[in-house]
Amino acid sequence: QVRLVESGGGLVQAGGSLRLSCAVSGIRVSSRTMSWYRQAPEKQREMVAYVTWSGSTDYGDSVKDRATIYRDSDKNTIYLEMNNLKPEDTGVYYCRTWPYRGQGTQVTVSP
Repeated sequence: QVRLVESGGGLVQAGGSLRLSCAVSGIRVSSRTMSWYRQAPEKQREMVAYVTWSGSTDYGDSVKDRATIYRDSDKNTIYLEMNNLKPEDTGVYYCRTWPYRGQGTQVTVSP
């Protein structure tokens, strides 16, 4: 059974930082493209970042230069670090690898 469990969300002040984790079981993160998406109320779902099985990364334009995605293959976990957070970063952040998705973790950035 494949499970993706996100954690690390919460309330953060603008300008602050956080690290989200996605603990994965049932598949190896090192063999998949793993991504973070976010969903804000009344906004379209947005790709935040992804890391491929080969280690290549890419980021959404809105978080470029503020986000870092990486994996720990030993822990089978994906991380997303974000700094200089803005209120528009608020949303539910999901870890995904097709066709699986976690339950999400809420990130709220206060002005």
